[in-house]
Amino acid sequence: MAKRDNITGHYIYLTIEGVEYRVYYEEAGQGIPLLLGHTAGSDGRQYRHLLCDPEVTSRFRCIAFDLPYHGKSLPPYGIEWWTQEYKMTKSFMMAFPNALSEALELDCPVYMGCSMGGHLAIDLALHHPENFRATIAVEGAMRSADEYRAVGMDNVHREFNNPNVSRNSIGAAMMLNISPYSPEANVREIQWEYQCGGPGVFAGDLNYYYVEHDLTVEQASAIDTNKCMLYLLTGEYDPNTSPADTQAIADVVSGAKFWTMEKLGHFPVTEDYEAFREYLLPILEEITQRKS
Repeated sequence: MAKRDNITGHYIYLTIEGVEYRVYYEEAGQGIPLLLGHTAGSDGRQYRHLLCDPEVTSRFRCIAFDLPYHGKSLPPYGIEWWTQEYKMTKSFMMAFPNALSEALELDCPVYMGCSMGGHLAIDLALHHPENFRATIAVEGAMRSADEYRAVGMDNVHREFNNPNVSRNSIGAAMMLNISPYSPEANVREIQWEYQCGGPGVFAGDLNYYYVEHDLTVEQASAIDTNKCMLYLLTGEYDPNTSPADTQAIADVVSGAKFWTMEKLGHFPVTEDYEAFREYLLPILEEITQRKS
């Protein structure tokens, strides 16, 4: 018999901020719902290793989605999206997992995201704690590092949304964010995913990642881990969000838990899942023991 993964794919229609989107997601497993948010400019394929991990899927219904304009989620039909600048906003990022959870009738899911998805885990814990039993921020912080924010969105578009720049260059740029210890096959997979992105999408996502996700100490300290537990995981080789950046929010959120992941970089779920799961599994075990 043919070898198969126990993953199923679906399309669902979500209306967010007045626009209907046809959204693609993949899922595997059963139990506590676990929504999985991808990095800027990529898609849910980043979680294929996790979706095939029976130690996770035996207890969690894992749902990896493609945000609109990403992966198999096409731009919305019925509006002239090609006449508009693609720009990801904080309000849309927060509305999307809430809309998906409601449409799938999920019971108080866990949310885990990486990079811009990691920033979102923090925003959800702050603004929507009633909707999630826990959030897991992978490579998340109060804000992106100053040296990246200082580049400015005009320069981001000049570098990544330029007709003279190929998709190959964006994939190559991502390799700078990966740990030197990661297996080359996994590194090339990340590069491939970024080469597949739609024009302008990576640059537009950075509007949320660099600009709109920007918490003060006072805002971060308002996160109530009794309502929504916040877990934080950051790779020691991540040049975008350093362990020190993540430690800064862990220090002000009472009850939050933070681990630095040795020998991992900015894309730990994909670049070395076997190493990443050593940090993830104890968190998932703790979540199963907590009351929703």
